[in-house]
Amino acid sequence: MKRGTILFLGWLLAASVLFVPGCSRQGPSSPSPAEAATETSAGEPFGQSASSSQPVETGLIPEQILEGETGTIHYSYYLPEDYDPSRQYPMMVVMPGYDRMWFGEDSSGSNVNWRGFLCWMERPEELIVVSAQLTDWHETSARQAIELTEYFLENFPVDKSRVYAARYSAGGETMSQAVSMRPDLYAAYLHGASQWDGEYAPIAQNGVAVDIFMAQGDEYYGPQRAREAYEGLHAAYMEAGWSKEKIDSVLRIQTPDEAWFAERGVTGNYHGGGNVVFEEESILN
Repeated sequence: MKRGTILFLGWLLAASVLFVPGCSRQGPSSPSPAEAATETSAGEPFGQSASSSQPVETGLIPEQILEGETGTIHYSYYLPEDYDPSRQYPMMVVMPGYDRMWFGEDSSGSNVNWRGFLCWMERPEELIVVSAQLTDWHETSARQAIELTEYFLENFPVDKSRVYAARYSAGGETMSQAVSMRPDLYAAYLHGASQWDGEYAPIAQNGVAVDIFMAQGDEYYGPQRAREAYEGLHAAYMEAGWSKEKIDSVLRIQTPDEAWFAERGVTGNYHGGGNVVFEEESILN
């Protein structure tokens, strides 16, 4: 499908890519898949060392470090168990909320113990999944999210037309900035239980699909923040010349009520309980 014609039940949109610097990983001295990829000679697939042909480590690889232009980025990632470096994979870039950000070594790896990361590992279609633990929700962290995305695009066999983002709470504040700074990188974005801190016009100009989710009873942000984001994006698409029907195919808002949450076993703390969005097939598909 082309940008602007997809439905949210099957996000397949376009994105593009640039650059990026090197990575040093914690733990054993053997090269990570990304390090092995940068060592390959022309014609060899991603993720296989030219000197040793060492097999790629697959599954969940936690607590990694990328030393980039924006500083130290702490991240974890997942490669499918049947990972084939000659294939191309769609990629999910996910950002957790405040309680799973980077607060020092004691917090390292907490971002993977979260449904917003784990649910993508369980999808029928194999995905590369990447998650950063950033230190705040401002511009530097947004640039680090972009830099980490670019690193994986450069060093792993990612289908550049199928790079998606999903963020929650404070992670949404960061990612709304990152997607608006580099809308060419991301095909679609799930904005969960957060306020929108990025710009609207670049999203519409690049046809990025956005799904906004916020509980009616969200105690932290409240549903009005979600409606403001939707209205701002809708206006930007209109300004860019999109028809209402076309906008509806790429922009969606959901603000479920207490009854909807009760059906899913959530009867309080609707901000934290909003993580059930990562169990919804109609969204994850």
